Amino acid sequence: MANVTFENIWKVYGDDTAAVRELSLDIADGEFVVLVGPSGCGKTTALRMVAGLEEITAGELRIGDRVVNDVPAKDRDIAMVFQSYALYPHLTVFENIAFGLRLQKVDKAEVERRVADAARVLGLEQYLSRKPRALSGGQRQRVAMGRAIVRRPQVFLMDEPLSNLDAKLRVQTRAEISRLQADLGVTTLYVTHDQVEAMTMGDRVAVMRAGVLQQVAPPQELYDRPANLFVAGFIGSPAMNLFAGTVEDTDDGLVADLGGVRLPIPGEALARRPALRGHAGREVVVGIRPEDLEDPAHALDPDGPRLRGRVVLREALGSEIVAHLATDLRPVDIDPEARGVDPREAETAAAGAVGRDEAPLVARISPRSAVREGETTELALDVTALHFFDPESGLGIFDAAPAIGASA
Repeated sequence: MANVTFENIWKVYGDDTAAVRELSLDIADGEFVVLVGPSGCGKTTALRMVAGLEEITAGELRIGDRVVNDVPAKDRDIAMVFQSYALYPHLTVFENIAFGLRLQKVDKAEVERRVADAARVLGLEQYLSRKPRALSGGQRQRVAMGRAIVRRPQVFLMDEPLSNLDAKLRVQTRAEISRLQADLGVTTLYVTHDQVEAMTMGDRVAVMRAGVLQQVAPPQELYDRPANLFVAGFIGSPAMNLFAGTVEDTDDGLVADLGGVRLPIPGEALARRPALRGHAGREVVVGIRPEDLEDPAHALDPDGPRLRGRVVLREALGSEIVAHLATDLRPVDIDPEARGVDPREAETAAAGAVGRDEAPLVARISPRSAVREGETTELALDVTALHFFDPESGLGIFDAAPAIGASA
């Protein structure tokens, strides 16, 4: 096994397009790191540079203690799992898994032992004599995984391996990949545009935008302490609500004024963001996660601060209701890609029902809530969970910057 280190890596194409800009990232031995971001952000290019499929323009890439910038792909001791299964249709499952070992002229008995071990781990023992056409999509992906496992590489590279699976199989297979990686302890770099995959699979998640690493952190830290407006808007579904506001210093403490709606900033929030005191009298961007809003009838603090709006769309999902409201708050315009690469149709439909002088607000509330479309309602807000950003730099307001922050 080995660590992987990107040190000031650049990838610039012939037309001066910079696909990756000054990427520095350390992936520890045995760690599972996920690169996530919208299409064209440079995540796959970064993976392909590790694989040796893209030349590095500048910087240094190390696998273990070895600089591999000029090492041929076949000599890097890595195994790659692609979005397409890339199986040989005329070969059996056994032959597909064993293919790479036979090219390396591994002893026949050793080939049979490694394939049998991989098949047992992946639940493929009963399919070894079948051809790929007789397998489901999930089974084919497991065969592709088996072909990587038997090579016993230092590093696994996975490029959107679940994209061709249906929703149910994606859930099942991502759990299998996570379990398998933990059991094998192989350093893994995984690329996806799906933030659910990123948040549920990675030891750490690295968010990229336009070739620049925005933040790298464990999934929960990434969610709780986004480094900037891009990460705040990209991570989370539905996305974080963002509004323009002002921090005011009153006799009762700091208050966030959202344009007539005044929200007290409790000591608990200030303890996590002491730098907020220095923003008194200044404009800020206030972030509210949808799950931090609730129907007052079901809220933990029904008498706490509230936000008011007209319900333009109500999605009953069984376990929760996603309510889309039009409010009089001041919206914040940020790059649309920060809202995610796969916006839900319901969110698009709701946006069309919000007036020009209104700001959309999305809330995840109790399935027993009585909110109805077309009605004006109030939602209780957990002010201890507010997020704050500097509107000029786009950076989160903390006592210090999170792991990696970049201007949004």
